[in-house]
Amino acid sequence: MKWTKFYLPDAYSPTMEQLVYFHDHTMSIITSITILICILLNSLLWNKLIDLNMNEHQMIETWWTILPTIVLFLITIPSLKILYSMEELINPTISIKSMGHQWYWSYEYSDKFCKELESYMKYNKKNDFRLLEVDNKMKAPFLTQIRMIFSSSDVLHSWTIPCLGIKMDAVPGRINQSSLMIKKPG
Repeated sequence: MKWTKFYLPDAYSPTMEQLVYFHDHTMSIITSITILICILLNSLLWNKLIDLNMNEHQMIETWWTILPTIVLFLITIPSLKILYSMEELINPTISIKSMGHQWYWSYEYSDKFCKELESYMKYNKKNDFRLLEVDNKMKAPFLTQIRMIFSSSDVLHSWTIPCLGIKMDAVPGRINQSSLMIKKPG
């Protein structure tokens, strides 16, 4: 992944793969609608507007009401499937608790062994990803169902890994959870 790419980051989880497919699906619908509107505008510009029967076509009005509804359903149904699959928690093997603090994150692995670590953000260097590089990286196994638990000790925090398609808010006094499955090591 490079900062010069104008596309989504490489998918490392099933959730992100579904989000990329949904993005492509939606963009193909939007592109086809845009092309259709351009063709209709072009034909309208070159039309002499002398067809008097065009004012009496209720069938055209029916279709331009029904077609946008069908297009909205074509976008809504995959979107809802992805939304529900992102919230689904399927028998996690390991749980990782992530606690947001003022300038750092602390992680706690407590299922099989008890391990805690604190992760501070690195200062910008030439090859580092800005606001993503840390000194102690959270380590998680791949091809394993993981439950992430988020909370905060002081203010609102946002925990995100773009290539996994996960972004959760850590709110003081509340616990948010999300499922995570990493398909590739790295």
